[in-house]
Amino acid sequence: MVRPSMLLALGALAVAAVACAPASETTAKASPSAPATCAKDQLTLKTPGKLTIGTDKPAYEPWFKDDDPANGKGFESAVAHAVAKQLGFDTGEVTWATVKFDSAFAPGAKQFDFDLNQVSVTPDRAKVVDFSKGYYTVKQAVVALDGSKVASATDLAALKDAKIGVQVGTTSLQAVKDVIKPAAEPNVYNEQIDAVNALKNKQVDAVVVDLPTAFYVTAAQVENSKIVGQFGATSGTPEVFGAVFEKGSPLVGCVNEAIDKLTSSGELAKIETEWLGSAAGAPELK
Repeated sequence: MVRPSMLLALGALAVAAVACAPASETTAKASPSAPATCAKDQLTLKTPGKLTIGTDKPAYEPWFKDDDPANGKGFESAVAHAVAKQLGFDTGEVTWATVKFDSAFAPGAKQFDFDLNQVSVTPDRAKVVDFSKGYYTVKQAVVALDGSKVASATDLAALKDAKIGVQVGTTSLQAVKDVIKPAAEPNVYNEQIDAVNALKNKQVDAVVVDLPTAFYVTAAQVENSKIVGQFGATSGTPEVFGAVFEKGSPLVGCVNEAIDKLTSSGELAKIETEWLGSAAGAPELK
């Protein structure tokens, strides 16, 4: 989430919706290196012997499942538990703190050791909090109405003749131009909600938004819509989600080390495929 959360009603609850990332705000800041030892008994924690992880409530799918971060199900819950395991913590030694999205990266002391809540790493945020290395590189997604001419597309070539809606100044717009390269110029809108409304009104065949936003669009904004698929951008600085820490936290380097190990072993990619891939309704478009 690059911009501050958009509080939109979902039943009686408010959810922080993910805005498309402006292309100029996606530069990540390097995090501190790991300390000499990341032994469990040497870690500086909010509660000795316990790893406290923050996230918002409700905790929505596919990032979490059944509004229960502790169950290890959902992408960010699975990542959190994998990182905790790398740090030497059993499931029973991990506690979860409820932290509103905006509060996670606001200045000041934190009640968590780190927070996972689809927070994009940006230079402005990195002035007041520390970030881990990215644990997820945000991809773009195509959303269409069920039964539309592009709803059954299985590759990018099938989108060449589609009329595509997208928000101005976003990484999504750049991805449309660089990757899909539609025959007709996309319809460009000032706000993401305008693109969504154009889809509702069948003024466009599909909209392109970042994948986190696509999950929200299909779940809460546009009835009878689906994620046709997801794809990666080929240019620009990628938007990444990072774990959030209190500024100056000595734990950053150890979490970075854990993320490196999960990346090199392939476990992080497996978690992404399981929770954010075809099983979540977002197949890859090549």
